[in-house]
Amino acid sequence: MIEFLKFIRGTGYEVIFIGLTSTFLAQVLKFVIFTLRSRKINFKIFSTTGGMPSSHSAGVVGLSTAVGLLTGFDSLIFAVALSYALVTMYDAAGIRRNAGKTAACLNRMMEDFYNHDTSVMGERLKELLGHTPIEVIAGATFGIIYAIYAHSYIVSL
Repeated sequence: MIEFLKFIRGTGYEVIFIGLTSTFLAQVLKFVIFTLRSRKINFKIFSTTGGMPSSHSAGVVGLSTAVGLLTGFDSLIFAVALSYALVTMYDAAGIRRNAGKTAACLNRMMEDFYNHDTSVMGERLKELLGHTPIEVIAGATFGIIYAIYAHSYIVSL
């Protein structure tokens, strides 16, 4: 693993590695938080959207931070990466969150329409699609901290 990290040091591969691992680690953190809160183990958390923290935000902000650390925070490529991150976070907290609220409303309407006989109505719509602003901020903060830590570790090798 050390040889791999030395190989990717200072390259675009380091940026990709930090972006992907920050997303993965945020999903692991989301699983741990869910398990502690609900006292239930649910491995589906690893493949679902929504929840605390936002792994989308962690990934894109981790990637953007890594770009900034490698190319400078005044570089054109950092501006592009940051814009990508902001659009992704806006989508997570805005559009996808509202789509989830709409799905919850439609599910309640269908339950009422079919008198709570959910076998007649078919599959429920997925309600946990987006994030609250706090979940997005937590994911972004995690992404920044992880990117700084990972980059520092890789550089120190």
